[in-house]
Amino acid sequence: MKSLFAAALSAAALLALAAPAAGRAATPAEPARPAAAAAAGKTLKPFASEDDFRRAMARLVKPGANRRHSPPPPAPDAPAAPAQSAQAPITLSSNALESITVTGSRIESPSIESPSADTITNVQTQGVDEGDIVKKQGDHLIVLRRGRLFVLDTGGDRLRAVSSIDAFAPGSDPADTWYDEMLVADGTVVVIGYSYGRGGTEIGLFDLQADGGLRYRATYQLRSSDYYSARNYASRLIGKTLIFYAPMSLDDYEADQPDAHLPALRHWRPGATPADFRRILPATAIYASPGQLDPGDIALHAVTQCELGGPRMRCRSAAVLGPDSRTFYVSEDAVYVWTSRDPDPDRPGQPNAAVFRMPLDGRPPSALRASGAPVDQMSFLQRDGWLNVLVGNDAEGEAMWASRTRTGDLALLRVRLSEFGDGRGIARRAAYRPLPQANVYDYDLHARFIGDWLVFGFGGYWGDKDDVDVKRAYALRYARREPPSVLRLRHAVERVDALGQDAILIGTDRDDEEQVGTRALHFTSVRLDAAPRVAGHYLQTDAVQGDDRSHGFFYRPEDADNGLLGLPVIGAGDADGGNARVLFLRNRRLNLSPAGALAAGADAARRRDDGCVVSCVDWYGDARPIFAGTRVYALLGYELVEGRRDGGRIVERRRVDFSPRVKVAP
Repeated sequence: MKSLFAAALSAAALLALAAPAAGRAATPAEPARPAAAAAAGKTLKPFASEDDFRRAMARLVKPGANRRHSPPPPAPDAPAAPAQSAQAPITLSSNALESITVTGSRIESPSIESPSADTITNVQTQGVDEGDIVKKQGDHLIVLRRGRLFVLDTGGDRLRAVSSIDAFAPGSDPADTWYDEMLVADGTVVVIGYSYGRGGTEIGLFDLQADGGLRYRATYQLRSSDYYSARNYASRLIGKTLIFYAPMSLDDYEADQPDAHLPALRHWRPGATPADFRRILPATAIYASPGQLDPGDIALHAVTQCELGGPRMRCRSAAVLGPDSRTFYVSEDAVYVWTSRDPDPDRPGQPNAAVFRMPLDGRPPSALRASGAPVDQMSFLQRDGWLNVLVGNDAEGEAMWASRTRTGDLALLRVRLSEFGDGRGIARRAAYRPLPQANVYDYDLHARFIGDWLVFGFGGYWGDKDDVDVKRAYALRYARREPPSVLRLRHAVERVDALGQDAILIGTDRDDEEQVGTRALHFTSVRLDAAPRVAGHYLQTDAVQGDDRSHGFFYRPEDADNGLLGLPVIGAGDADGGNARVLFLRNRRLNLSPAGALAAGADAARRRDDGCVVSCVDWYGDARPIFAGTRVYALLGYELVEGRRDGGRIVERRRVDFSPRVKVAP
């Protein structure tokens, strides 16, 4: 593809990224309008009726289109679920989710509070918790691992396993299901998973009792396509409001069975059938952006909110219609969904993407047309009335492993929230800031907004990099136009994270998978001030990251200049993780020094044979550093190891093995 951001282009050409081609309209019906003219408080318009939506789909869906991402339709002998009116909530016989509000009612605006003592997850936005494999509630740690939930008691001076339970409904068949993410609020444990067999997202609810016991409450199944991303998480929690994202491919939509291919929910019970699904998304809660839809590449991007407080959980859904490629991000008051399609070679300069803003208080979505795509949620920041997004002209979003592929040339898009409107407006040319790439390497982008700064670099995960230098990173003030600072490194960038208001870059010095035994893991601290610069460096020999997702890292500040960080690592070349440990480093005014490690037991490999029946690959990792008050732990598979301070280092104090007691054949 011809580069849109290339440094060789003139400044005018760089800014033409979002400009309409001369003499061409953005849609066949009307000319494109600048964002400021199109917004003025306007929002997207939903489909007026079910018939209106069906007519639109008849124009957009090609018979025999690609069906890769679609869940299986209901069994042929099962009647289609009836459509729900916009005013009629669905009532289910359950003690948990008894009504699903599809339109009308509004939830209160969520409040963002300071991090509580139960915050042990490295989240992107303060106050917006993210699904993870371990959570803290009071004195209890709850762990989701390989299809089971475990509770460990850390109250007083205790460290003991107290209970466990299957993470799926009793009597259900969990085959072909991945139970990935967990959240906890006010004694309710929520497990989010995806079932390939049943074709949808699963929501499991469990009660955490005062003594640490777990009691199964209910399971709900939402018909959807796969939400998996190698970097993002499908679920968020603000206060007691559960928020989760689920796409739904419409490539196989059939006009005579519309409800069979749209989001629907059922309360699982023994003997449940496809006929038990009930639509939760009427056409009047589906929104589209003009100029975004191409036949054969149509998906619904649904956002569902559920209230966990009280005896009943109430849910409501809304969706935007767009191309299959997507990235989503959750701020403190809205969900953003960025959808994109391949640029039209016959219409150069036309926007190929739209970013939707879906407020969490129930107001209708708004949208802005744009170009390019971000690679993951870390490429977004909403702050001070602006949305900032790092985009690449060749990026394809975050679905599955797309975040690790090419980005193309980069630009920073910065727009006011007031520019979002009815979807006809296009981001202004001046809103794009082309960013430098000193070489042609553009795979495996890692970025994070930290304070007033955007920091990014490339990890060298894929692609031909024999003749390029990935050992550099960039830091820029995203709200200013001053040139980015180039940070010369000893390694590629495989993780960007925050040390308070400063940054840490982590990565290896090579990416030869056949010679990983020679690799070493570098930690570089970066001072973010008037002139960003490398401030400190630590080298851990014979090691690679044990978890490259954002949640694998955690930093506990002691004050503005000092703190302790933890990261799971494994011995280089030890793909089975037998040498797994959590490495701790001390930060002293950005000088990094070793602070010890907590390691898995020598017989960890034996305990891996746990009789696992489902979710038997740790796609979301199996190790975490945990800082709870003054105590320090390392979660390592089925072990929780507690550390203690000894001369400034973390050494093992004790451990508990909570592996399931199953009979395993020799």
